[in-house]
Amino acid sequence: MSADRKQPQPPEDGAATGVGATSLLLSHARLADGRAVDVRLVGDRIEAVGTAGSLGPVAGGARVDLTGHLLLPAPAEPHAHADTALSADSPGPAPYDDSYDVPCDGEEVQRRATEAALLQLGHGATALRAHVRIAAGRGLTSLDAVLLTRRSLHGLGELTPVAVPRLLTGAAGAEGRALLRDAVRRGGVVAGGRPDGDPDPAGHLEAVLTVAAEHGVPADLHTEGDDPVWLARLAAMAGELGAGVTIGPCAGLARLPSEVAGRAAERLAAAGVAVVCLPQGGCGEAGSRGVAPVGLLRAAGVRVAAGSGALRDAANPVGRGDPLEAAYLLASQAGLAPEEAYGAVSAEARAVLGLPEVRVEAGFPAELLAVRGERLAGVLSLAYSRIVVHRGRVVARTSAVREYCDSAAALDLPRQARTKRPPEPGGPQAGPVVRS
Repeated sequence: MSADRKQPQPPEDGAATGVGATSLLLSHARLADGRAVDVRLVGDRIEAVGTAGSLGPVAGGARVDLTGHLLLPAPAEPHAHADTALSADSPGPAPYDDSYDVPCDGEEVQRRATEAALLQLGHGATALRAHVRIAAGRGLTSLDAVLLTRRSLHGLGELTPVAVPRLLTGAAGAEGRALLRDAVRRGGVVAGGRPDGDPDPAGHLEAVLTVAAEHGVPADLHTEGDDPVWLARLAAMAGELGAGVTIGPCAGLARLPSEVAGRAAERLAAAGVAVVCLPQGGCGEAGSRGVAPVGLLRAAGVRVAAGSGALRDAANPVGRGDPLEAAYLLASQAGLAPEEAYGAVSAEARAVLGLPEVRVEAGFPAELLAVRGERLAGVLSLAYSRIVVHRGRVVARTSAVREYCDSAAALDLPRQARTKRPPEPGGPQAGPVVRS
């Protein structure tokens, strides 16, 4: 699938390159095309890119040596679940449909949502979109907690909540419709929904898109996508909506006959509906599994991004929330080339979120991820050590060190860095330390 590429644009007047803007030099980084470069950041933009060793920092600016690192556009997370993250071991009912109307502890939600967001930021996702339940029994408590998390993350990353009611149709859905309108009025909130859980899925869809159109916000619907009639209705309505429409995880689309799924994909592409797949597994109902038919969707021209979904909650107690793992799974199981797989969690994910494109070129946003490794395939295989840059400054570092005891095999291993540490008293002789 080809996508229109934006040309680099200079920062707006008074933006990051103005007086007092911070600067950072990323030296001796390797790009995906094999070039070794220096990258100078000023404020929240890439100011210059040159051959390794050719650039110096701005006076008073910082420098980070990225020797041995691959420098990439930062990934984004287009489908997280902030209010259920890290709740797998929590007491009480499974935090999904059955607990929509159960009052929640806002402080607990905020604590877990913040921890989850920081975890995903450490993986490299400098922008996140997180689905949050709203309903009669809990009102907007969870949403308000996630909005507090967003404020606490200011300067570290961007978090956008999606307000997700369960019922929106009939008399029973009146409060859900009112809550959804109240939610998007708070600002920075996407209109969401779960049509699969409403007795009238088409009516649910219409209610969400109506609110999105009224307030000029995007719409993001959590659905299995296994009803071709509903998908056709979605495509027809989405074509009339000015804002973007995203659906996911759409694992049910893979269970439809290929001809039916193909026609549905063509309609989605024509309407500009994006699909977020979840290679790490389903989310929402714990029994939901499978992955959307990525190849079929891409062949039809649908924009396909990849998200993480469940992060150690009832649906996936071992979910990692790691965009590079999602890319790895797309490459290893869905047959995508490493560059296409990484694009699904970076360029395509950012486009779904309505964010500007990032390239390691002058004029583009300084949203970057440095991973120890030489080639993209290797990075997707073993992405241990990472340096995350948001708005032109380092906001997270992860450094992994692997140690071997002395042996002929260990001494002959290729390594990126080698140091010796003194032996521990009474312990085995320490061997080479390999930074990964």
